[in-house]
Amino acid sequence: MEPSPAPGELGAMLQAARDFASYPGLHSDDTVRQFLERCPLPKLLGALQSEADVPGMVETVTECLDKVFSSRYGASLLPSYGAFIQTGLLTDSKDIRKLACKAVLHLLDKAEDGAAAVETVVQHNLYPVLINCLIEGDEEISSIILDAVKRLAEIPKGAEIIFPPDGQGSVQLGKVASQSSSLARIRILSLIAKLFTVSSYTATAIRDSNLLSIFEDEIKDRRDMLKTLSALEVLYELVEHPHSNVFLLKTNLLQLIIDVINDSSAESVIRSRAALISGRLLSSADAFTAIDHSCVTNLLAAIDKILKTEENQNTDEIESALETLGLIGTTTQGAHFLLTSSNVARHVVEASFDRQGRGRQLAALHAFGSICGVDRQEDQMKLDGQAEEHLKRLVYTTAANSSKLTPSALLLSILQQDPDIRIAGYRVISGLVVREWCLREVCMNSEIIKFVTDPTMETTKLGMEARYNCCVAINKSLSSSHLVHEKSLSELIGKLSDAVRRGPYLSERKRVEARPVVVPAERF
Repeated sequence: MEPSPAPGELGAMLQAARDFASYPGLHSDDTVRQFLERCPLPKLLGALQSEADVPGMVETVTECLDKVFSSRYGASLLPSYGAFIQTGLLTDSKDIRKLACKAVLHLLDKAEDGAAAVETVVQHNLYPVLINCLIEGDEEISSIILDAVKRLAEIPKGAEIIFPPDGQGSVQLGKVASQSSSLARIRILSLIAKLFTVSSYTATAIRDSNLLSIFEDEIKDRRDMLKTLSALEVLYELVEHPHSNVFLLKTNLLQLIIDVINDSSAESVIRSRAALISGRLLSSADAFTAIDHSCVTNLLAAIDKILKTEENQNTDEIESALETLGLIGTTTQGAHFLLTSSNVARHVVEASFDRQGRGRQLAALHAFGSICGVDRQEDQMKLDGQAEEHLKRLVYTTAANSSKLTPSALLLSILQQDPDIRIAGYRVISGLVVREWCLREVCMNSEIIKFVTDPTMETTKLGMEARYNCCVAINKSLSSSHLVHEKSLSELIGKLSDAVRRGPYLSERKRVEARPVVVPAERF
């Protein structure tokens, strides 16, 4: 129990605390040190534990102490006040509990000696209390604890508190989740997702602890749409991590995701999120070495079902399905699989040139660019002979079945649309022109060259850079092609070279310099 301030000094201390807390920014270490010389930390903590019923006292002191602990000097004092932190975490006062949660975060985040900070956590048995606050506190407190426990895991000794080497910890997250409410389980999943991204040690520990099965249980039980969607949202964040697929593809999660996509009774938003998760899982080259290809085939069949159902008018679901195909097509292995092992890629190509829905067309164009290789290394943009032949046939067939008849006319029609569509079109052309058949189509269409070489065509930075990158891609492919020797293209080659040299932002128009204007005073 910290010493409470005497009644006579309480008022002066509260006024000083109020002034300190009202400062808009962070205090320097010197300012904090000077403040604590006037208002000693034991007295401030004692005020929180006192029985004095002073209106606004708790709010003022907790806000002041948060400012103190936010400084490096203030955080350095926390190891001596582990008992107060523990008591604060257990109190019924939301303000004091929030302060205690933030104190743990400051202790771990600003400690010069991580081992000493972890020792404070161990000595006062703070980790189990933090988990209890995570599942029982409000959203604000839970959010603070998620950050605090993640920071604990980033310190080697701290990670061993959460995942003891012997596998026996005072808090087993799986057990806690099984005994908790639906909301608490989602918070446990959020914690697992944060811990998963910390290191390979924590990711491996999560797998070995079978914690990923909690995701499986939540997704498998689709009676509560909100619960399922919440679990999918957390999983969506988790699969964004680069090494997630190495662990997740060895579970049943992908098959469960496919089941969700195939579930016609599930809400569209759930199927959409499930599709994007599957795309992220398969957006790495490692994915195709870690999973049975029959599972990928089943996934593509499920997505194909969404895209070819004529009565499906749900724009979001269609756009998510197209985006998923783009994610899969990001890698060489994924693009090859899309073009040779399924007919699903035709939806991407056909929708790219279909003006029936702007959002759908935009999603398709971005996916098409990914399949063409704009997201891959230059030497990996082209695919093997079979996949390349399928790609060429898709483009020519789509053109033949349209009013444009030729690929060059189709590509030009994209550049003639609104800026967002046009930017996506530049991206597609940048990927396609590494193929000589498309390079020839582009070079034989002077209108396309006019678009990509005109520095006044785009007015936004993104648009200027997309146009320029497309111009560079055409010029580079042309330079290494035998087409460079065709006399009929000499003027075009010069135009491309000039545009590349000019850069993305410089216009050929002469700048008009500002001139001073002299106006006679009598005019006023």
